[in-house]
Amino acid sequence: MLLVTLLCSCSKSEPLYQEQIFALGSLVEISLWGVDPALAAQASARLTEDFNRIHTTWHAWEPSALTRINEHLTRAAAFSVDAELIPLLTRARALSLASGGLFNPGIGKLLALWGFQSDERPNGPPPDAPAIAALVARHPGMADLHIDGTTLRSANPALQLDFGAIGQGYAVDIAIEHLRRLGIHNALVNASGDIRVIGKHGKRPWRIGIRDPRGPGILASIEMQGDESIVTSGDYERYFKYKGKRYSHILDPRSGYPVNGAASVTVLHDNAIVADAASTALLVAGANEWQGVARALGVKHVMRIAANGTVQMTPLLAQRLHFEAAPAPKVELVAPL
Repeated sequence: MLLVTLLCSCSKSEPLYQEQIFALGSLVEISLWGVDPALAAQASARLTEDFNRIHTTWHAWEPSALTRINEHLTRAAAFSVDAELIPLLTRARALSLASGGLFNPGIGKLLALWGFQSDERPNGPPPDAPAIAALVARHPGMADLHIDGTTLRSANPALQLDFGAIGQGYAVDIAIEHLRRLGIHNALVNASGDIRVIGKHGKRPWRIGIRDPRGPGILASIEMQGDESIVTSGDYERYFKYKGKRYSHILDPRSGYPVNGAASVTVLHDNAIVADAASTALLVAGANEWQGVARALGVKHVMRIAANGTVQMTPLLAQRLHFEAAPAPKVELVAPL
């Protein structure tokens, strides 16, 4: 979700270690403050290993543990998986149910039908309406996934898992855990815009920029410190145009079609995986529904930008966000969550 980035006016004399690694199909930025170079290199190697392992485990269309799970799910029989796979499956299921199914990792078949399970961007045309309707009518969702210890089963063969909506948030949370175990307490990890920070950038907070969903520049910035995550989901990160119409990769499980009411949603939360799931669910939810979904997911810092540019924001996030664009957009403050 390449929509947020670190804003930094660093000098070469500052004790800031920065490195980019290619993982999860994109660049991952690692920023460590005040860390010995040898420890920084060790941390970078560990995070590279973590991200690559997550990539090969949870890839939705290349051979992986996830593709093997999806193959078993089509057979409607119970099967066992490695214990290390259970935490993400359990967390994703809980978040999906809490969102009322608006965050739904069970629509892998629908994503494949639209051509979004590919390394190449689809170029249209959209799938036939009857094919979309047939999949939607089978209601694949995480409620269909039953987890008993390390045993999985589903009675709905339409259920196919795809964790593209939270895989990066999950990886970022693991990365921060490992940095702490190495004794690193001031860091930022950015996986294509899924950001989590701990500590500070020296004597000042980490400063993050949020991209304008309808322009090339930075819309707003926010200072973060302590332990916080920020994620933005948008309708323009992965999409294709066909006959002048834009089709986003973020699908509404209720209709089977790409979202069209919102341009982006930014969520600030303690955990990247929660912010990741929530940003997707709130993008799918309508203008009058997203606040209830946010409450159910336990998120209180939200900015939602409608497709027409209207900005809705919670008071807690409004207190911290600074608009960089001029003129600043008109903001509608919603009731506290």
